[in-house]
Parts: sequence; structure tokens; C-alpha cells
Amino acid sequence: MFKKLALLSAAVVALAAGVQAADAKTLKYTHFQPGRPDQPKHAAALEFESCVEKATNGSIDVEIYPAGQLGNATSVLEGLKFGTLELAVVHDGGISSVYQPFDVFAMPYLFPDHATAYKVLDGEFGQMFAKKMLDETGIRLLAYADNGIRHFTNSKHPIKTPADMKGLKIRVQPAPVFISLVESLGASPSAIDWAELPAALAQGTVDGQENSVTNIMAASLYQNQPYATLDGHVYSLHAYLMSDAFYHGLTDVERQAVDTCVIKARDIHRQMTAAQDDAAEEMLTKVGMQVYVPTKEQIAEFRETAQPAVRAHLEQKVGKELVEQLLAAEKAAEASN
Repeated sequence: MFKKLALLSAAVVALAAGVQAADAKTLKYTHFQPGRPDQPKHAAALEFESCVEKATNGSIDVEIYPAGQLGNATSVLEGLKFGTLELAVVHDGGISSVYQPFDVFAMPYLFPDHATAYKVLDGEFGQMFAKKMLDETGIRLLAYADNGIRHFTNSKHPIKTPADMKGLKIRVQPAPVFISLVESLGASPSAIDWAELPAALAQGTVDGQENSVTNIMAASLYQNQPYATLDGHVYSLHAYLMSDAFYHGLTDVERQAVDTCVIKARDIHRQMTAAQDDAAEEMLTKVGMQVYVPTKEQIAEFRETAQPAVRAHLEQKVGKELVEQLLAAEKAAEASN
């Protein structure tokens, strides 16, 4: 009798689990780095998956699609907008193709360090910006994470001052603000999609590019780029973006799980990328690059050369008010350090 009851109980539990699995909400999660745990985006994705599935007792089933498996940034953002994709971690240049105000974060030589950037992004300005994006696109910006501090690399010669940029063909993200940045420094920009960049460097289509050490290492860009200059011209971002329609379809418990777990993912993402930023000189030297670290005076020259032109471009494209709000937020954050 007891044996029959035990078997019946086990069958009921199994049936309940099967019903729960069948009713689970699928959360498709995509990003653009390789699907390896040493990659910040993927390590963060694995943490999010584990955290959400545990916190919701399996009512959300997270499916991770790394390395751009669901399409390029533009198609991914369209998916979020129209509700055919639930969550994506997208780089700044890709986001601006759908929501141009994101270009404001490409203001060159803006943040002096990670701590200042985090204060601005996690504070009043970042929250205001996320609400504005949600209202205008239907895409919910859950968190900001690092895409790494961007530096110049090239195949021709060391870059120590803006004068050394002249005559170089530099790949940039398909975003006008990056074109403006490179032009202001005297180089010739060429907008090339991320997936096509390694081939463009190998074939000599461009002389150089600008990216974080994380992305330089992930795509082995150093193989055709012997020179690196750690000028840190842009503090580049990734954003954790969710379809607002999906978010509103969640229960209160599920929304709380998403909100909590995305911050855990963000923190892993930030920590790993920032650690690589801090070790950039060592990492790039080890793979055979000749690395130059500009002096404070040289960085000031880069800033004075690039920032006025890019600021004028941004004020025209995204509005003077937004630019001034960001600059004021950065100044306040730096003063509070």
C-alpha cells in the first residue's frame, strides 16, 4: 500500500513538473561575444540564466544565443521592439542605429575612470535616459555594462599625437558619431560591421580600427595590428535591453527575478571587462603588439582636437540639452569621487 502511494506521489510530482516546464515562458537571450565563459558577455549570460531559472522555480526558461546567432545589432533591436526577441546585450554603436540619442555616450575623452562612469550611468542621468528610450522605442534598458575603453590600433606606425592619425584609414562602427570622431583627428573613417572587421584588417581594406582590449582579444584583431595606442577615447557601453511587451507579460515574482538577476549579470560583465581594461598594456604586449601609453598632456591634446567637433555633431543630432545634461552629470560625479 505504502509503495503504491509512493509511486503515485512520484507520478504526481513528475506530472506537475512536466506541466510547469510546458507552461514556462521562453526568454531568448542573445549577445555578440563568443560563447565561452572567459568572455564577459557570456559569463554574465550564464549567471543570468542560472539566477532567473532558480528565482522563478523554472517558470522562465532562458535560452542563450551567443556570437550574434540571432542576427546583427539592427535586426536584434528590431526583434526587441516588435516582441519577437526577449533580451539582448547590444553595443552602443548598434543601439544608436535604432535609437540615435545613444550616440551621446560616444563623447570622446569623457570619463576619467570606471567609477565616474558608473555613477553617471547608475544615477539620475542613466535612469532618465532609460525612461526616455523606453517611451520612444518600447525597449526597456535594464542595465548599463562595459564594452571596454576604446583605443586605436593600426598596421602602419605608432600613434602618439593626433598628427600621427593623418592619412590612416580607420574602421569605425556604423554610427555617424564615430565617423565624426575619427575625422576630427585627421584620419579617414570607414564604417564596417563588426563581423566583417577581421577580414577587413587582414585584407588591408583599412589600416586600423578602434576598440576595447576585450574585443581586440576576443576577435584576435592583434594578428594584423602591430601597433596599439591606449588613448581611451571613448568609454564604450553595452546595454541590457528587454522587450517591454515581454516584461509586462511577467508576473510580479518574475519581474523581480529579472530585475535582480540582470544586476548580478551586469556586475560580472563590468568586473571582467574593467579588469581587462586595467591590464590592457600587459595583455596586448603579450600577444606581440607594440603598445604606446600617451601622457596626460598628449591625452589633453587628443581631447582638445576631437571633443569640439564631436560635441557639435551630437548637439545637432541628439540635442544640446541631452549633451549638456551628460556633461553636467559627469562633472558632478567626478567632483564626488
